[in-house]
Parts: sequence; C-alpha cells; structure tokens
Amino acid sequence: MADTLARRHGVEFESAPAEAVMARVRTLGEGALVVKPLTFMNLSGHAVAELMRYYRIEASDLLVVVDDINLPLGRLRARARGSAGGHNGLRSVADQLGSEEYARLRIGVGRGDERRDLADHVLARFDAGERESSRSAVERAADAAEAFVIEGIEQVMNRYNRPEDRAVAE
Repeated sequence: MADTLARRHGVEFESAPAEAVMARVRTLGEGALVVKPLTFMNLSGHAVAELMRYYRIEASDLLVVVDDINLPLGRLRARARGSAGGHNGLRSVADQLGSEEYARLRIGVGRGDERRDLADHVLARFDAGERESSRSAVERAADAAEAFVIEGIEQVMNRYNRPEDRAVAE
C-alpha cells in the first residue's frame, strides 16, 4: 500500500531519521509522510514513535496500516482508536506511543488454509486466485489513506468499513 501511494504521487522512498524509509507526499492536502519501518513488524512502533517525535506529528494525524488475518481477504476496516486486537504491530505502536488513540486501517488477508502455519500464510505470496482481490484491496487502502489525510478518519470509516461490493457499487 505504501508503494502504491508513492507511485501514485511520483515520489521515492528515502532514508528516514529512524529505522525506516519514508516518502514525502506533498500533493496530498498539506502533505504527508508515507513510512515503511525496517524493523520486524512487532517492533515497528519504535520507528513510528521516533518519527512522530522528530517531525512533531500528533497522534490524531497518524494512520497505521496493517494486514489482518481476522478479516476476509480484501476487506478493509478503519478505526479511529482501539486495542491492538492481537496484532503485534499495533501493540508495538501503542506501547511506544503510550496510547491506543491513533487511527488504524486493517487490510484483510484472511486466515488461509487452516493446516498452514499463520506466519507462513502472512509472509507468503498470494495464490493466483487471490491476487486480484489483494490488488484491489491495496488500491482501496491507498484511496482510504489519501482520504484520511484530506478528510479525516470519520469519512474513511463511513466509506470503507463495508464489504467491497457495496463500496464499489456506490
């Protein structure tokens, strides 16, 4: 999703003053940083918190985007705040910020084959039959991130917290 946003806005990732790479997107409202932590996912809060301190970013201006095995493949769910819900990346961000008061966007990747290890499922490439759903979800997640910057989390929740077929039809 981060790469999709960078491509859409014609920006490149560069070193960040944290264990991450970032792209400065000046074409969105007053601008935005798209950040990809270089840590393991369950330590990503360190990079997020460090960049927030460095750039003096308020928690209300933060949108954390994660994959979610508890959502069906392709489904999006945005929240203004809340618990980590078992997601180690969100837990890391909350621990480092000392708060769960930040917006998050979950992209459903499903649980996959129950016989397969969940970590293997999350790290594997999508099967041929899943690729279109995953591509569509990434594009819609990038749309949602752009809407977050311009319109805020409430509009994102109203627009994207529904099954894809209803969101596309409207």
